Amino acid sequence: MAKGSTNAWLKAFRLRTLPLAVASIGMGGFLAAAYGSFKLEIFLLCILTTILLQILSNLANDYGDYVNGADLIGRIGPERAVQSGEISPAAMKNAIVLFSFLSFATGITLLYISDTFQSINTFGFFLVLGVFAIIASIKYTAGKNPYGYSGLGDISVLIFFGWVGVCGSFFLQTGELYAATILPATSCGLFATGVLNINNIRDIVSDTEAGKRTIPSRLGREKAVLYHIVLLSAGFLCAVIYIIITYKNPWQLLFLVSVPLFIINIVKVKTLDSRDLDPYLKQMAISTLVFVFSFGTGILLAVS
Repeated sequence: MAKGSTNAWLKAFRLRTLPLAVASIGMGGFLAAAYGSFKLEIFLLCILTTILLQILSNLANDYGDYVNGADLIGRIGPERAVQSGEISPAAMKNAIVLFSFLSFATGITLLYISDTFQSINTFGFFLVLGVFAIIASIKYTAGKNPYGYSGLGDISVLIFFGWVGVCGSFFLQTGELYAATILPATSCGLFATGVLNINNIRDIVSDTEAGKRTIPSRLGREKAVLYHIVLLSAGFLCAVIYIIITYKNPWQLLFLVSVPLFIINIVKVKTLDSRDLDPYLKQMAISTLVFVFSFGTGILLAVS
């Protein structure tokens, strides 16, 4: 199939990853609302831009792993579109270009309606940040020397799914940036990194054979599980510190209802065989959304 069917493209988009992309924007929106500065149009454009960047990353990952040989016959995860022949490499490259353009276009629109044009320094900063986000989405596994093959994917996820997603969307709505917001931003980034870590634990064998030196392939299964526990525990620690700093009433502890979901995830990652881990990527993403919604609801109830 030269161009690929609709189902093939939907599979390549990896729709199940999109809720995780929205989580950081949701946290930024909740924080902005708590400060009385929530702006719906900016919030929705942030979500759209983030979704386009996530799809771009997924397409580039599909293409990059195919070109670099990470999609081996023994790969445990879902079959990739280029690997299976459902979408040709040329068609995938064209889609990467298209989604790069769409991401840039929505990003510029977002900056325009958020009034960053009024400050050349602020506009320039966010413009450069947006270009870096597009490049990072592509260079994770595509191109020469992809950074995902050197174990740097985790820090990239922390930066873009955490600090940039939360603090960036918060600033675009409020025009302000408070030091404390880095804490829930870090929580979101660490939980997103946890999703990547499960993916990499699942693929330790095939990644090692392909020369993809992710953190789990470097550490081995046992230490990678310990790393997973540290990621999730540190995420909750950041949330707790934020609540202590900003404490008003017990509603702010509402996010603790999500703790059992993360405990279940840790137990499954620790005990299940690699080939059975795939459903727990989705479970981890949903757990992150539950955390964001309960955390955000709690802080809104506390200030109402």
